[in-house]
Amino acid sequence: MKIAFCYPGQGVQQVGMAEGFVKSGEHYADMISEATKASGVDMNKLLFEPNEDINITEFTQPALVTACCIITDALLLAGVKPDVTAGLSLGEYCSLYVAGAMSFEDAVRLTRIRGKLMSSEVPAGEGTMAAVIGLDAETIESVIKDIDGCWCANFNCPGQIVITGKKEAVLEAMPKLSEAGAKKVVELNVSGPFHSPLLKGAGEKLAKELAGVELGSLKIPYLANVTGSVVEDKSQIKGLLEAQVSSPVKWEQTLYELEKMGVDTIIEVGPGKTIAGFVRKTVPSIKVIGVSTPEDVDKLLETLG
Repeated sequence: MKIAFCYPGQGVQQVGMAEGFVKSGEHYADMISEATKASGVDMNKLLFEPNEDINITEFTQPALVTACCIITDALLLAGVKPDVTAGLSLGEYCSLYVAGAMSFEDAVRLTRIRGKLMSSEVPAGEGTMAAVIGLDAETIESVIKDIDGCWCANFNCPGQIVITGKKEAVLEAMPKLSEAGAKKVVELNVSGPFHSPLLKGAGEKLAKELAGVELGSLKIPYLANVTGSVVEDKSQIKGLLEAQVSSPVKWEQTLYELEKMGVDTIIEVGPGKTIAGFVRKTVPSIKVIGVSTPEDVDKLLETLG
């Protein structure tokens, strides 16, 4: 069996995520304290008490990373170790944590900064994103190539691509994509034009924060969003994280690469079933097991024998 730990991106967050682990052991409660200190946000309140902040980008990002890293530690402590890892957008920081390249504190601190930069780089209401269902990348790119300020943001799986950019440009593209044969084109409830060149400045500001971070050596292979392929050298990581903010996420390509590497089991670490849906449509021969609760860890151990 060859196992990949894969991590979801923003959008799957929910109040209560990882709570079962935190109640079960001192190690996880300590991680909450560390996350609070690293992010400057009361992580107990954000994760476990009813609130609206959890859906605001600058809080969503460190909250989801905290929860996913706690679940990761639970898996590692149970003896489940990945052979390779990848994360979708924000999830890339969790991948770097499990790969040994980034500390938990740095992952949480940087994603709070990243969230702030991503939401403030373009004034509210000036940018947006839309999911395009049922069209291939070539068709989408041919439709939007003459629309100034509209780009592809996420290549999630065959037939599901997200576009991004200036609000008026994305709104202009949407009916044209429907005319070109898209089954559905839906504007997303996001606070900005993520993964577009409009966020290049945010990436440059993030790079200044990354400059002071000491990265560890990669203990297992990790695949980057910008390339969809394995990163061989830790010296490439900071540049990839800077570029990731304003570049398309090549998730479909990442899944094909995992298949080529012989991965037969993906553990989706964290809430939701986003990764499972993309895997089913891209590399259906790979089994996906979701883990978000202590009970899920127990079931996984039974499955793995």
